[in-house]
Amino acid sequence: MTKKKAPPAPTPIATTTPAGPMTFDRNQRWRLILGKRVEGQMCGGAAGMGGGPGGGGLLTREMAEMDAALGALYDIEETEPGDGSGSRTRRSAGLGASRPKLAAWLGDVRKYFEQDVVAVIQQDAIERRGWKELLFEPESLAQITPSVELVGTLLTMKDMIPDRAKDAAREIVRSVVEEIKKRMQGELERAVRGALDRSRHQPIPSLPNLDWRRTIGKNLKNYQKDRRTIVPDRFFFFARQHRRREWNVIVAMDQSGSMASSVVYGGVMGSILASLPALETHVVAFDTEVVDLTPRLVDPVDLIFGIQLGGGTDINRAVGYCQGLVSNPRRTLFILLTDLYEGGNQEQMVKRMEEMVQSGVRAMCLLALDDSGTPMYDAELAKKLAKLDVPCFACTPNALPAMLEAALKGHDLETIARRFDARKG
Repeated sequence: MTKKKAPPAPTPIATTTPAGPMTFDRNQRWRLILGKRVEGQMCGGAAGMGGGPGGGGLLTREMAEMDAALGALYDIEETEPGDGSGSRTRRSAGLGASRPKLAAWLGDVRKYFEQDVVAVIQQDAIERRGWKELLFEPESLAQITPSVELVGTLLTMKDMIPDRAKDAAREIVRSVVEEIKKRMQGELERAVRGALDRSRHQPIPSLPNLDWRRTIGKNLKNYQKDRRTIVPDRFFFFARQHRRREWNVIVAMDQSGSMASSVVYGGVMGSILASLPALETHVVAFDTEVVDLTPRLVDPVDLIFGIQLGGGTDINRAVGYCQGLVSNPRRTLFILLTDLYEGGNQEQMVKRMEEMVQSGVRAMCLLALDDSGTPMYDAELAKKLAKLDVPCFACTPNALPAMLEAALKGHDLETIARRFDARKG
């Protein structure tokens, strides 16, 4: 009689969490994926399947803490027999509205998951479970991992946040703004400098006017391998620094709830552009009313807190207001940030956009300015604007500097839209 070989034990999988290294076998990973409801079934077959440590269960103490943090949010609703009048639902885990438990739960989430995962879990807690208590207590806000999505939620609920938690909420917004500025500011500034007219050169040396790209390109032949550097024999300088206010950039941002992430990025973009002397920058936000946020551009946190997400949408009214900000049409770039769901007079809005384009304004509609690049928008209105040479496309923050540079250089807007449209991804 041939003796059957025992099945090989699953190969452990090692991973690193913020709490330190952790090793899982196959059964432990499936147990964490499927949740507590399969505990009995998997433990019963663990001996024959190479079950992992953890006493009577599959999970170690650290894994059990990780599982409890996930289960509080994601354990599914199951039905159980009622009293004869039908079935009722129960939830195998949950935190309710207990603020001490919420604080402990946030600590466990941060302990076992990376920052980008933590941001998703927190947002799910607010949107799927309604744990708005996370935003109402300074202690909870202090533990929350900042994210663009969280800032959008804060803006939606800012009138509900109690005074005792408002300072903590502003700190979350400030940390997100600073992170976006680090990501975008340098590239945006370089894009604007590269776009404006600095093609003429002069022989007079001036370090601020040094054309690094041309100087390096013309001196590549002088690369010295032993020193691993270029020793230039000729330098090139721009003819002048930028004049002040060479371009007028107008950004109109839709405050509807679906545009939450886009208006956060749009607000920071406007603040960065406003710091450049070569640009005159205006930023307005709109729903059924229009709010000119230009005076707040010096502080992007203050600007973003001036946004009120939600409510109706009157794009026509916003476009009409922005028409009044145009002084030199041929040196004006109009960026309309909206999903194009118009609650106002669509026909008049299209006519206003046509008037702006015919006067020489370079106009474009960003359907989204966020990392997803998958907007929901009014496709029919987008087609109408496209016929007026107003391209409608989604753009990611990473592509924004190159897109802006191309627009200021006078490149064909339709070509710009095809190149930078994030929907293609």
